[in-house]
Amino acid sequence: MNACYPAVFEPQQPSGYVVQFLDLEEAFTQGETIDECIFNGAEVLTTLLEIYLEDGREIPRPSENVKDAYHIAPDARIQSALLIRWVRGDRSLAKIARALETSWPAAQRLEDPHHWPSLKQLDKMASVLGKKLVLSFE
Repeated sequence: MNACYPAVFEPQQPSGYVVQFLDLEEAFTQGETIDECIFNGAEVLTTLLEIYLEDGREIPRPSENVKDAYHIAPDARIQSALLIRWVRGDRSLAKIARALETSWPAAQRLEDPHHWPSLKQLDKMASVLGKKLVLSFE
């Protein structure tokens, strides 16, 4: 499971590209180069998903195997909050807090897009949710 969203880059005249995320129609940006588009795309994706998380909105999962798309991830704090929310599903935070042997507010912070959880917290949360924490650099 990952939080990389597919985006298409439409060439523009006289130069540059418009970036549109396929699963989040409100998320779009532009750039002169592919690298600039990826950077700008990550920024707009991070901002939009942060707003969704803060508002408690439903967040669509990224489409998979989209041909000719660039897959762009939000920043790490948004990824962790989003992945925890998806994996937790309908389980209550109170139940998760008990399993983590912590308070409800401490468990809630793990889904807070402004909180930077430690690797220890993420690993424990993954274990409680029956998952394994996997890290990668891309």
